[in-house]
Amino acid sequence: MIVSWDWLKQYVALDMTPAELAERLMMAGLNHEDTHQVGDDWAINLEVTSNRPDCLGHIGIAREAAVLFERELKLPGAQPVSRGPSVTELTDVSVENPKQCPRYTARVIRGVKVAASPRWLVNRLATVGIGAINNVVDITNYVLLECGQPLHAFDLARLAGRRIIVRQAREGETFLAINHKSYVLDATMCVIADSQRAVGLGGVMGGAETEVSLQTKELLIEAAEFDPMSIRGTARKLSLHSDSSYRFERGVDPAGVDWASRRTCELILELADGDLAEGVIDIGQQPAERRPITLRFDQLPRILGIEIDGRVVRRILTALGNKELRADAGHVEVIPPSWRRDLSREIDLVEELARIYGYDKIPEDASVPMAPSHRTETDRVLAKVRQALTAAGFDEAMTLSVVEEPWSEAFSPWTTAAPLRSSTPVLRRADRLRRSLVPSLLGARQMNESLANPVIELFEIANVYLPRGGQLPEEELVVSLTSGGDYFAVKGVVEGVLAALNPAAELLARPTQQELFDAQQSAELWVRDAADDELLLGYLGQVSANALKQFELRGATTVAELNLSALAAIANLIPQYVQPPMFPAVERDLNLVVDEAVLWADLAGTVRQAAAPFAESLAFQDVYRNPERLGPGKKSLLFTLTLRSGEGTLTGEQADFVCSRVVEACHATHGAQLRA
Repeated sequence: MIVSWDWLKQYVALDMTPAELAERLMMAGLNHEDTHQVGDDWAINLEVTSNRPDCLGHIGIAREAAVLFERELKLPGAQPVSRGPSVTELTDVSVENPKQCPRYTARVIRGVKVAASPRWLVNRLATVGIGAINNVVDITNYVLLECGQPLHAFDLARLAGRRIIVRQAREGETFLAINHKSYVLDATMCVIADSQRAVGLGGVMGGAETEVSLQTKELLIEAAEFDPMSIRGTARKLSLHSDSSYRFERGVDPAGVDWASRRTCELILELADGDLAEGVIDIGQQPAERRPITLRFDQLPRILGIEIDGRVVRRILTALGNKELRADAGHVEVIPPSWRRDLSREIDLVEELARIYGYDKIPEDASVPMAPSHRTETDRVLAKVRQALTAAGFDEAMTLSVVEEPWSEAFSPWTTAAPLRSSTPVLRRADRLRRSLVPSLLGARQMNESLANPVIELFEIANVYLPRGGQLPEEELVVSLTSGGDYFAVKGVVEGVLAALNPAAELLARPTQQELFDAQQSAELWVRDAADDELLLGYLGQVSANALKQFELRGATTVAELNLSALAAIANLIPQYVQPPMFPAVERDLNLVVDEAVLWADLAGTVRQAAAPFAESLAFQDVYRNPERLGPGKKSLLFTLTLRSGEGTLTGEQADFVCSRVVEACHATHGAQLRA
């Protein structure tokens, strides 16, 4: 925001230098970019943050200066004299899309004399980098830069039907803007139209076909509110940004719409003559009442570390435009002004007092009571998951929350409901909110393969969006990983994550039918805690040959996706101490012949139970199938059982006894036979 020094002096007495003003504004939150001379004036360039659209006009900056230097703020009256017929006899306005245009006002001036602007107006606009066009257009620009409310003047005689229709654009409708470039619109955009065509792009730019010229005699003055999201979307789609769109995107003062309209008419009558029609067409919602805010004086030393006298507090808040409702020795209650939408809580008023009173008045050693913060349980679980995965050699990835439809359909283990669709693709064809992170990671893997990266071990922690009919989607936090390792390697990584969260948790692998996975190298993962409760943890599998082709992957890939709520449920976040073993372990290899239908997960559970309390670990080694040697429908499972006692060294006889007990239990439960 470029501010004219001479212009500011119209509203507040400035007896300091431009440099002193710029420094004080900077200390109050308006960062100073530079100050340079333009003719006999000074242009002060200030950076205005997005939460302070009230400072996108000279009055807003003048209000800040008046408060900071304790000066009187003088504002124009904006009381134009009207005469002649009613405005409703001269034009008509209808709003068909109130969501995009909550409020629209129109006034009519007849008999204007469009000419060059006076020198003072030209100079003020030149200081802030705006070129002069004619007195009417220059006045609309002047008022915009004065109060921050965009306006537009139409040549009323060139409006077909002498009327205004605020509506959505028609798909493919063309619009010729005042920059004399043509734009193709879509149905998401808001246009200002007459009875035949679009004559303005709502909140962005006026049209060339109804712009004010030297032949113009009748004006329709527009002042309106537009939906910030709609304006932002339109400006980005068309790459058409303006001073108006910049302000509408950030929000304008709802109570300032009519003031800006009256101020514009007042200046036009002064500089271009004409007669203002009686009344105003004002369609839409009126400014809503603001909720009162109570500030407790004892919060100031608690938060800022300093005392501020109650009278000073009340003076600052009133000077900022807050309306005082009541006050006593302990608190003050105010209603914030319409132009300060960022003031809604007590802490907002505390911040205002700090910046106006002066951050430099807060001593460096001011004592501010601090309460130690702590991470949530979810954050602590995520930290352990990240630590375990990075320790296993994985890098964290960040991908988009939308994917294209074929990718979305490739893998969706958590729901069968159709994915939610975005109206605007983030990337080409990427318009489905993802129901799994796996497709995104496979896409990242494909990109890394194309760059010939030798090691591609990735994981991501993010939300998936599970549709619920007619409601907002259920957002479920999951962790997914992709690896060049095989099924057993990735299963080991998952077991490492579980061990980091709860060494007592047991991972169970059960059959699953997922088209993305190889049928022989995949599993549905469950986790069993110390209470023998089982939770669905996620899915693990080697990507099938068809899926590799779909994602254009060259090498073998294994993926896994785990539900973070299940991990959080079994996590033991209290640090545990386990005494290192004092006695050596004994390993035994066992080879059991079982029916093809027997799952390793079930057999492993039986082995651990039978070998308790000496079973330290159990490691699957291999599976062997040979109908001639083992018999039809049979398979041989080879595994290593590690035994250890905390009371002494196990003898060979003791280890053999435990193994015989394991074989007997497996035979009784699964029909297993020890293979010689």
